[in-house]
Amino acid sequence: MHIGVPLETFTGETRVAATPETVKKLIGAGHQVTVQSGAGVNASVPDSAYEAVGAKIGSAAEALGADLVLKVLAPNDAELTQFKSGAVLVGMLNPFNNETIAKMAECGITAFALEAAPRTSRAQSLDVLSSQANIAGYKAVLLAAHHYPRFMPMLMTAAGTVKAARILILGAGVAGLQAIATAKRLGAVIEASDVRPAVKEQIESLGAKFVDVPYETDEERECAIGVGGYARPMPASWMARQAQAVHERAKQADIVITTALIPGRAAPVLLKEETVKEMKPGSVVIDLAAAQGGNCPLTEAEQVVIKHGVTIVGYSNLAAMVPADASALYARNLQDFLKLVIDGEGKFHLNLEDDIVAACLMCRDGQVVRKNG
Repeated sequence: MHIGVPLETFTGETRVAATPETVKKLIGAGHQVTVQSGAGVNASVPDSAYEAVGAKIGSAAEALGADLVLKVLAPNDAELTQFKSGAVLVGMLNPFNNETIAKMAECGITAFALEAAPRTSRAQSLDVLSSQANIAGYKAVLLAAHHYPRFMPMLMTAAGTVKAARILILGAGVAGLQAIATAKRLGAVIEASDVRPAVKEQIESLGAKFVDVPYETDEERECAIGVGGYARPMPASWMARQAQAVHERAKQADIVITTALIPGRAAPVLLKEETVKEMKPGSVVIDLAAAQGGNCPLTEAEQVVIKHGVTIVGYSNLAAMVPADASALYARNLQDFLKLVIDGEGKFHLNLEDDIVAACLMCRDGQVVRKNG
C-alpha cells in the first residue's frame, strides 16, 4: 500500500503520526511511505531521518493522496479535498464530532478514530488517549512549577527553611496518576481525589493521600464504578459532598491540577469560583479539561489568566508540548492498530468481527457508521 504522513496544520499541533522507527517497519513490510516535507520537524525529526529509512519526501498532495493516510488530528476542509475516494484514514479524529465524520463520509473515506477503541487489555498497545494523557500529566506538573512563584520541594538552607508545595490533583486517571508521580519526584506534598474507589490504592502507592468522599447510596456506588474505564456522571448528592471536600483542600493547596473528563460531555465543574477566591495568593490551577469547558469556570482555553490572585492555565494540548516523545508513542499506537486492518499480503482488510476495528470505524462507503448525539 501507499501510506502517507502529512504535516499537521492545526494551530499549535507539533506532533507527527509516524516516526522513522515506525516508517522503517512499514517499509520493511513492503509498503511505500510518503512523508510530507517538514512533517516531523516540530517533533525533532528532520526529513533526512525519514529518507534514511527509505521513505519518500513529498508534498501535502502526495501524502494526503495516498491509499492509507496517518494523521494526528482530523483533516480540515482543505485537506479533505486532497484525499482520494476509497482512501483509509487513521488518527485521533474526534468521534464525537458528527459534522467532521459526515464530511469524511462524503469524500468516500474509510475513517478510524482511535479514541473510540475499547478500554480493554487487548487494546492497551493502541490506546492513544492513555499514551497522550500520560504525557499531559507529566507536563502539567512542569507547567505548575513554572508558574508557581515558590520552590516545589522542601529546602533547608542557611537562609532558612522553605516549605514543600502542597498539590491537589482532581481526577486520578492516566494523566492524574502521572501528575502524582511527577510531583512526588519534585518533592511536593500531594493529595488526590477521584470518584472511582478502585483508584485509592493506586493514588496511595504513588505517595499521595486520597481525599475520601464516602458513598451513601447504591446509586452513588454504581456510578463511581464507571463504564469502560471512564467515570460516569455522579449524583448531585455526592457531587455536593465532594465539592465541599475539594473546597477545603483547595484552600490549603498551593497548586491544583484538574484532569476530569467524560467522553462526549462537557467537563464537570470541580473547582468553583468561590473556591478560587479563597485560595492563597500566588496559587496555580492547571486545568487539563479546558478543551471541554474546563473543570473550573474561570478557565479560558489556550490562555493563562490571573483571577482572584490565582494563576489559571488553560492549555488544551499539553502532549504537543512534548512533541518528540508524544509522537514516538502515538506512532507506535498507530503501528499496532494497522496490524488489525492490514492483512498478511499488505492489503487493507476490514474485519468487523474484531471489536477494536468495529469500535474505531467511523465511516465507510460514503456512509457514517457511528453517530453520536
